[in-house]
Amino acid sequence: MTRRPGSVDSVEPDDGVPVSIRLGEVVPPEDPEDWRRPLTWIAAAGMLAGPATMLGWLALAPPGDAGHPLPATWLVAAALPLGAAASGATQIGAPRAFAATLGAALFGALVVVVVAVVLGGERQSGVAPPALAHAFAAAVGGLAGSCAAATLAAPLAGRAPRVARWAIPGAVGAAAGALVVPHLFAAP
Repeated sequence: MTRRPGSVDSVEPDDGVPVSIRLGEVVPPEDPEDWRRPLTWIAAAGMLAGPATMLGWLALAPPGDAGHPLPATWLVAAALPLGAAASGATQIGAPRAFAATLGAALFGALVVVVVAVVLGGERQSGVAPPALAHAFAAAVGGLAGSCAAATLAAPLAGRAPRVARWAIPGAVGAAAGALVVPHLFAAP
């Protein structure tokens, strides 16, 4: 029985196709993120902008009262969408910019609350400590602002320069977050 080159039952390997594909298994690249690229660092810094702001606040002057928002509460709430917009601005394409903005905001908001739980200080039963109350309000305000930022990041993804893709959604997101924060401290 003779076999034709390139047929299914051929024993000759096709050098043009990688071994992993010939064996039916796709192997992911070894290093999908290249940390030597500046955009990777911008995306990482964007995800950590809110948590770093919260960490600095708690290290310098933790809140003593949870009755009303403090300037640092608004600062953390603004840092979340600004950082998320920076992460989204590193992406090409509307779906990726939208997803990166929201993903960075969700990660940042979660870490803001975790930082407040770990470094918040006093523990009370029945009442949240002031650091946790402010962190929660900043996280919710920052997430609300990041939703607005992600909505703007998508249409700007392929059409605007990178600075505009960060500044416009970030500014709108920070403003939207600042509008939400006072409502979280309002008495029922």
